[in-house]
Amino acid sequence: MENNRDLTQGNISKQLVRMTIPMIFGILGLTIFNLVDTFFVGLLGTNELAALSFTFPIVLTFSSLTMGVSTGVTALVSKAAGRNEPEKLKAQVFDSMVISLIMVVLFIGVGFILMKPVLLLMKADEELLPIILTYLYIWLPGLVFVVFPMVGNGIIRALGDTRTPGVVMMIAALVNAVLDPMFIFGIGPFPELGVAGAAIATVIGRFITFVIAIYVLVKREKVLAIHKRSLKDMMVTWKEIFIIAIPASLSRIILPIGTGIITGMLAVYGLSAVAGFGVAAKLENFLIIITNALASVIVPLAGQNIGAKKFKRVREIYRKSKIATVLIQGVFFVLIMFMAPIFARIFSEDPKVIEIAVLYLRIVAVAYGMKGIILVGASLLNVLRRPLLSAGIDMGQMFVLFIPMAWIGNKLFEINGIFAALALSLFIGAFASLKITGTALNKSEKSFKGKDTDNEETD
Repeated sequence: MENNRDLTQGNISKQLVRMTIPMIFGILGLTIFNLVDTFFVGLLGTNELAALSFTFPIVLTFSSLTMGVSTGVTALVSKAAGRNEPEKLKAQVFDSMVISLIMVVLFIGVGFILMKPVLLLMKADEELLPIILTYLYIWLPGLVFVVFPMVGNGIIRALGDTRTPGVVMMIAALVNAVLDPMFIFGIGPFPELGVAGAAIATVIGRFITFVIAIYVLVKREKVLAIHKRSLKDMMVTWKEIFIIAIPASLSRIILPIGTGIITGMLAVYGLSAVAGFGVAAKLENFLIIITNALASVIVPLAGQNIGAKKFKRVREIYRKSKIATVLIQGVFFVLIMFMAPIFARIFSEDPKVIEIAVLYLRIVAVAYGMKGIILVGASLLNVLRRPLLSAGIDMGQMFVLFIPMAWIGNKLFEINGIFAALALSLFIGAFASLKITGTALNKSEKSFKGKDTDNEETD
């Protein structure tokens, strides 16, 4: 484990910056995937862009489930690294990859069975269904190249290396960006495949992340190898993973559920409204990219320190992360107020599409700092083995706050009311997160015997 970094000592601010910057590039790579697809498919027309928007909640659902498992693996492995237990760590890595294989088989099977009923539930137009299904029939088998790299990169991050996953995702995104126009429009020797071409380019890009992640785990870190493990032993690891992964997956799946609900509400206003929201949702991923990166690094950083029982450092990690996300998203809010029309025009020339995208961004962006507080709190709660609290915050924000308010807002103010309901629900959710996460941290610290042994500077 050559790149295994000890995160239980040293300057916390520097560690946050050092780990967050490469994570930004990793998430940027993932965001570029979506934005590039949106850009080139948008050139085909509004119908094709709307079709891609309908695939987004389904794609996001499987990605969210996988990220939940990745979070559980990262939390588990980081604690083993913090306790300096290399053999246990290697056993956990092997068990994690076995469960990843099982997940791939389940995801592909469920996807093929449920995708059409789900699309009809989202009120997808009959005219668009063939286009949507063409994309998903190609994308779903490629899940093998989504699940393994996500879990593998979670392990790499647990060892303190956020640079490698970031570089891998950027390389894959660049490959996708080059292949997208070739497969979509039939440039050079490639056939003109339209929306199907975007799916093929995405699968090829993901394959690159699969190959590199496996290579790093096997050859460089030397933490992945065949182990003679009994089913009973593996199930002990799986239980530890899923204690965190199931609630974390539920939390992450709230986003595609919300996206699907908004898409369904907007469908009655026409395909341009759906396409505009699709553009805004993918731009949103870019606008909260730093916050997402920061929330991701909290898992290995706090995980190693909890494993070493250094709660003073854990508190400082949480405090500084909250401040950073609010300040960063404040800057992005000011930017989007002026730049939203310019960003939207990159993906569509349809005035209605641009209007809806700009409307969403200008209303919802005011709450991105609050969304950041929820994400940071969720990461810490997962590492503290309080994932049900994290899931409860997200589910409350979605089902108790957003959906009822969106229904009322739609009746009273139409599209404006839907978007305003989302922003307001994030503000209320953030205040709940602050209270719940703070209480959970106090209880977790009291449950550990002994005092914080950290004597390092934290500023």
